Amino acid sequence: MKYIEVTITLNPVDPYRDLLVDALGNEGPYDSFVETPNGLKAYVPKDQFDEEWLKSRLEDLQEFSILNSQFSIQEMPDKNWNEEWEKQHQPVLVEADNGKKIWVRAPFHEHRTDVDYEIEIEPKMSFGTAHHATTYMMLSYLAELPMEGLRVLDMGCGTAVLGILAKMRGAAYVEGIDIDEWAYNNAMENVQRNGVEMTIRIGDASLLANQSDKFDLIIANINRNILLNDMASYAAVLNAGGTLLLSGFYESDIPALQQHAESLGLHLCQTKSRQSWAALRLN
Repeated sequence: MKYIEVTITLNPVDPYRDLLVDALGNEGPYDSFVETPNGLKAYVPKDQFDEEWLKSRLEDLQEFSILNSQFSIQEMPDKNWNEEWEKQHQPVLVEADNGKKIWVRAPFHEHRTDVDYEIEIEPKMSFGTAHHATTYMMLSYLAELPMEGLRVLDMGCGTAVLGILAKMRGAAYVEGIDIDEWAYNNAMENVQRNGVEMTIRIGDASLLANQSDKFDLIIANINRNILLNDMASYAAVLNAGGTLLLSGFYESDIPALQQHAESLGLHLCQTKSRQSWAALRLN
């Protein structure tokens, strides 16, 4: 498959690089990214590249003229870029506050016996391989909280790495929902690869409107705007006394999310932060 490499320069780089990756990867056809000191390189199949669409995404980020950006494009040689990306993929060791260790690796990485949980994720460019700070924090939460016998919902499940850990830790039922078909297929493969049972569905929070059974724990590692828009749907299917774990946003976003959660009867119990990203535990 022929790919286009888009080199994007951002000034300032943060927080726009992560916002742009989210926009290009979740809203568009871009399937891999490499961070650079001045921005990032983004890769998209040649037949799906739309220069005007890219320009509009960059314009969306230019709030109050704070961001200056420019990009250049070049066609890449025809080769198996997924294989090339796998060569650069590194395993991740997550160390939770209670001392539990989670080893997230690809099939071609070493197996470890000195950890509490090992999760094997096929790295097919889906979001959620524990490299990102938000996934790391959510995995640590799941290693610290009791899971035995719980009904768990993972919104925006991506690779299903979070749901897989919840199931490994004794959750009775785990359901993952993602709007992206690529993520759905990758999640299904990873569930089978790790020998756990999970229900994976394609869709968004609108699926919860017809949800008859409620959940004891809901995980949502998405982004600030979607969380604010969908939090009421989560609260509607959360059992009394249940826990809502949120991430996918910056520390500066905590007040807005906390205020909205409190309006829904949820109270902030704990926060985590990592590389300016945040995660919240609400009950």
